[in-house]
This record gives sequence, C-alpha cells and structure tokens, in this order.
Amino acid sequence: MVPGHEIGGVVVAVGSGVTKFAVGDVVGVGCMVDSCRNCRNCRSGEEQLCSTGPIVTYNGRESYPHCPGFNTATGGEHAPTYGGYSQDVVVDQGYVCRIPANLDLAAATPLLCAGITVYSPMVHYGLQPTMKLAVAGLGGLGHMAVKIGVAWGCHVTVISRGTSKREEAMSKLGAHAYLDSTNEEEMKAAAERFDFMIDTIAATHNVQQYLGLVGVDGKLIMVGIPTTPFDMSAMAIVMRRKVLGGSLIGGIRETQDMLDFCGRHNIVCDIELINASYINEAYNRTVASDAFRHVRHGHCHAPQGARRLADRWHS
Repeated sequence: MVPGHEIGGVVVAVGSGVTKFAVGDVVGVGCMVDSCRNCRNCRSGEEQLCSTGPIVTYNGRESYPHCPGFNTATGGEHAPTYGGYSQDVVVDQGYVCRIPANLDLAAATPLLCAGITVYSPMVHYGLQPTMKLAVAGLGGLGHMAVKIGVAWGCHVTVISRGTSKREEAMSKLGAHAYLDSTNEEEMKAAAERFDFMIDTIAATHNVQQYLGLVGVDGKLIMVGIPTTPFDMSAMAIVMRRKVLGGSLIGGIRETQDMLDFCGRHNIVCDIELINASYINEAYNRTVASDAFRHVRHGHCHAPQGARRLADRWHS
C-alpha cells in the first residue's frame, strides 16, 4: 500500500482521450480518483458522496466496470490504488484539478484535502460574509478555515485550548478574535455569539458546549471526527432552532472552485517541507505531536517526481 492523497505535480503525458489537460499543466489529485459515475450524487458533481462509495486515492480498489483494474473473475480482487508517495500516478482526467499558477505548488497541494474539507461546508451550509464565524481547533484543518473565512469576509474567532496559539491565530492567520476553551468565564461570555462554527477537533470534546456558542438559527458543522460517540440533549438544538451538521470533502467541481478561490486570494497551507527520505521521522514526530501541521504536508509533495495523467485511471 502506497499512501498519499494530496498530490501536486506537472503533467508529463496524456492519453489519447484527454481534452481537459496537456503536458506541462500544473495539476492536483485529492482524496479520490474515481467513483461509480452513475448515481444521483455523482451525476450532480458530488462524487465524494457516491452512493456505492468513491474510489479513494490510496489503499482502495478499482471496483467499477469502467476501471481498468476491475476484475470480473469470481472471487477475484480488483486492482489496488496507489497514492502520492509513488514516483508517478495515472488518473482519469475527470478526477484531476488545475492548481492556480500564482500559488506555490508545495503549499497549495494540501488544499486538496485540508482546503476543500473546510470550504465545502461553508458553501453547502450557506456561510455569508456578514456572519460571525468560529473555528474550533487550530490544526491543519483549522488554520485553513481561518484563512478562507477571513477571505470570505467573515469576522473570524479561533477557539482553542489555552493561549499558546493566540499570537499565531491573530497575527499570522488573520483571525479577529481568540477564545480559550479552557477559560470558563470566556466560554460563558461567548454564549450564542456566533452564527456559524466549523468544528475541526478530532479529539473527544463536549460538542453540546460548543453548540451553545452559536445563536438562534446558528450552525455547527463537524469536519473533525472524534473516535468516541458523544451524548447531546435534543433541547440544545430544538429550543433555538440550531443545526448540527457534518461534512466530508467536496466533489471535483467544488474542489476546483476552492482552488480558484484560493488562487484569487493567494491562500495556501502553512507547511513544513521535507524530503521523502524524512518520511519515517515525520511520522514519528506527528505521533509525538511535534509536527508543525499534519503529516499530509509531507506526503502530498515529498516525492518530487512528475505526476502523470491519462484518459483512464490505472495502477
């Protein structure tokens, strides 16, 4: 299994059926490389919500008849997918995006996961420039939600444990305010202050407490995935007409829209650029919470070889 699901590079070859891209184009491949293409979600440009499941960029299987690795033999396994750690990769043109020329390739590549994960719920759940946006958690997803939210025209508040990230949030990322989630008085004073919240926290936390920070008709959208279930009273939603929602990544069309938005506003991810030979050390640092952002920044572009496109995806 070869990982890597934020891939950026230059097209070095195209298949005879390719019309969208040419050799020399700077492109990116995100979390999926194919889908059934026939269900309602795929037909509407929401391939990430494919009814029978998208084909993920790595450690997946070419499980649809249009895939060259599809195996019709009884009991046979479909060919596996391989990701961005590979020397090159071949992907169907329908699952490839164009990266704006004004963005640094290494720093723009993680947008294919971290960027679209926070951008998609902003679009889908109706974030407006006049709104007060809260971003819970300031990691790989959170720092992108801040940058995009500021460019969106919102008043952005970061919510994080302690005050160690306050300077980074406000001076570097451009947030307008900061809320220490461990400070009971600050949290109490912020009750129903926000219109919209992006919750990027993957650790177990009190979701109902955070929902209490959005006001009437407020929306809390979860993009972080805690590993343990949480309890919540329906009253927390019903009495103030609030929405608790969730979101994954976005479809290919929406991912391209996100990249174009970031291109217009010169938005890229904060990264620590490493060589492929440093992958093991980077992984150990991440496990030890010593990584600057998240390990994806390493594997999205660590192999500096070119990426390839063809009119059909194959291993």
